[in-house]
Amino acid sequence: MRLRLFNQAVTECGMGMSALRRIVSCLLLLIVPACLLAADSGAAMLYATGPAWLNGSHVPNSSAIFAGDLVQTRSDGAANIHAPGSTITVLGDSLVQFEGASLKVEHGGVAVSTSKGVTTTAGDVRVAPASNAWTEFNVTDVDGIVRIAARKGDLTITDEKGTVTLAQGQETTRDEQSDQSDNKKKKKKGAAGAIPAAGGGVLNSPIAIGVGAAVIGGVAIWVLTKNDDPISPNVP
Repeated sequence: MRLRLFNQAVTECGMGMSALRRIVSCLLLLIVPACLLAADSGAAMLYATGPAWLNGSHVPNSSAIFAGDLVQTRSDGAANIHAPGSTITVLGDSLVQFEGASLKVEHGGVAVSTSKGVTTTAGDVRVAPASNAWTEFNVTDVDGIVRIAARKGDLTITDEKGTVTLAQGQETTRDEQSDQSDNKKKKKKGAAGAIPAAGGGVLNSPIAIGVGAAVIGGVAIWVLTKNDDPISPNVP
C-alpha cells in the first residue's frame, strides 16, 4: 500500500514538473522578446545633480530615460546620462531632448563624450563626431547662438552653409536658424512651464526587465536540469 502511494506521488510529481516546464517555456517566450526590444529602445540611466526634471517630473536621484524624453535642469543643477559607449552631461539651465543615438538642445547646453557617434542638434545646426573614435565636445544654444567646442577628436558641423570640419581643440559659433531675420529667429529661454509627466513606470525600466529576465532564466535552468523519470520502486 505504501509502495503504491509512493509511486502515485512520484508520478504526480513528474506530471507537475512537466507542467512547470511548459509554464516556464511560455514565460521565456514572453520575456526574451521584451528584453530584446528594451535593448534596442535606446534606453539609458539619468543621474541628477541638483534640481532636474524628466518629462516634467522631478528626478530625486536617478531614473531610466528613453528616446523622446525631455530633460530639464535649473541653473544650479545638472544631469548625467549614462548610455552604452556614451556619457552626456546636461548643463545647468538647459532643456534637452534625448533621442538615444542623438540629442536635441532646445536651450542651454550639453557636454558629450562618446564612442558611438552621438550627434547633437541645436536649431538648424547639427554637430557629429568625425569618426567612431572616442570624441568629446560641448554644444550650447543661448539666445539663438550655438557655440561648439571640440575637446577631443574632430567634429563635423552641418548647417545651411554646408558641412565643415572642426578640428580638435578648436571652437566656433553658428546661428541657430538659417533665417537670420529678427522676427523669425527663435529665442530659447529657460523653461519655466511644466512638461507633461512621463507615461511609464518602474516596471518599464531596463533594470526591472533585466532582473525579471534573470529570475525567469534561473528558474528555467533549474527546472530543465531536473530528471522527469520517476524513482524506480526497485531501488532501496
